[in-house]
Amino acid sequence: MFTNESKNDPKSKVDFMDRAFIQNPFPVYEQLRTEDPVHRFLLPSGHFAWLVSGYDDASAILQDNKRFVTNSPYMGEADGSAPPHQEIISRNLLSVTPEDHRRLRRLIQKAFTPRMIERLRSRIHEISENLLEGVLATGKREMNLIEDYAFPLPIIVICEMLGVPHEDQEQFREWSNTIMEGFNNPEMNEQSDQVMRAFVEYLQRLIAERRQSLQEDLISDLINVEEEGDVLSEQELYALVFVLIIAGHETTVNLIGNGILALLENPEQKRLLLEKPDMIGPAIEEILRYNGPAEVSNIRWATEDVEFGGKHIRKGDMLFVSFSSANRDANQFADPDAFDITRKVNHHIAFGKGVHFCLGAPLARLEGEIAINALLRKMPDIQFKTLPDSLEWRPGMIIRGLYDFPVSF
Repeated sequence: MFTNESKNDPKSKVDFMDRAFIQNPFPVYEQLRTEDPVHRFLLPSGHFAWLVSGYDDASAILQDNKRFVTNSPYMGEADGSAPPHQEIISRNLLSVTPEDHRRLRRLIQKAFTPRMIERLRSRIHEISENLLEGVLATGKREMNLIEDYAFPLPIIVICEMLGVPHEDQEQFREWSNTIMEGFNNPEMNEQSDQVMRAFVEYLQRLIAERRQSLQEDLISDLINVEEEGDVLSEQELYALVFVLIIAGHETTVNLIGNGILALLENPEQKRLLLEKPDMIGPAIEEILRYNGPAEVSNIRWATEDVEFGGKHIRKGDMLFVSFSSANRDANQFADPDAFDITRKVNHHIAFGKGVHFCLGAPLARLEGEIAINALLRKMPDIQFKTLPDSLEWRPGMIIRGLYDFPVSF
C-alpha cells in the first residue's frame, strides 16, 4: 500500500540515480531545506516517498517511534515460510517491530561490548600497518585507496571478530560488495539475491560448526547468549551477523574514503591533522558530519495521517531522512559547507538517533581514527592522482562512497 502515488506530481528535484545529483547532492539539499524541507520524490522503484532534509525535522522523525516506524505495517510478519535469504532481510535490526528490536538489540549488546571493541585497538593498528606496508612493498608510489586500504581493513576486522576463517575472507569481500550494490542499484537485484543465498548457506554451515565447538569469537558469543534462555531464532542469528558484516563493513569503508577525500580537498585541515594527530577524534566527527558514509536513513512508515513540516503525510506513506542534508543545516551548524576539524559543536546524526542509533558506531569510529592516522603517518604526501571532479560516486540512496579513489604519495 503506497497511498501518495499520483501521475500529477511535479518532477522531483531529487534523483538518486542521476549522475549529477550523485556526484554533488549538497546544492539540491540546500535548496530543499529552504524551499521544501519535507519533499515528495520518486524512488527508483517507481513509488513516491517523502524526503526530510532539515536537522530538526530529521531528529524528530528518527525519535518518533509511534507515528514513524521502521517495520512496514503492510508486509506482515516473517513466519519462516520464505527462503532463508529472504527471511534474513525481514528479521534484521533495521526492519523488525519495536518489541523485537529492543530484544535483538539487548541480545547483541551483551556480546558487542565497548570492552570487546577496545580490545581490537591493537589488532586494527596491526592490520592498518600490514596493508600500508604491503602497498609500499610494491615500490609503486600510488594506490587505489578504496581497493587497497579502505575496503579490506574493515572486512578483515569484522571477519576476525566473527571467527570467519582467513581463507574465506576474500569470498566475504565479494559478497559484501555485491549485496550492497544490490541495495543501491535495483538493476542488480537478481545478482544480489543469488549472492544472498550463498551468504546464508555459508552462515548456516559456520554457525552449525560453532554450535559443535564454541570459539572465542562473536558468533560463539551470540550462540551463548541464545542458549542462556533469551529467545533468538536461527533466522535472527543469521540477520544479526548479516547486519554486522554488511552494514558495519560498508560504513567504515566510506568513512575512511570520504575522510581522506575531505582532507585532500582541504589541505590546511590535512596539515593540521598531520601536525596534531591527537585531533583525530574531532576530525572523525567532522568527516561524519561533512560527507558521512550513509546518505539517507532506512525507510520509515507513517502509522497514521500526520501533518508534518507543512505537508499532509498519509497513513502508509514512506519517509526517508537525509543524513547528508541534515548534517549541513545552517540552523544547526555554523558555516555548514566548510570542513573544519576544530569545530567545537558537532551534534551530527550520521549514525542516526534514538533507538535505531547505529550499534557499530564505536567500532567504525575506532577503525576510522586508526586507519586515517596510520595512512597520514606512513604517507604524509598523499595527494590526488586524478582530478577530484572525475571521481565516481556509487549510485543509490543508502551508501555515500566512491567506487575508486586513485592517490599517489
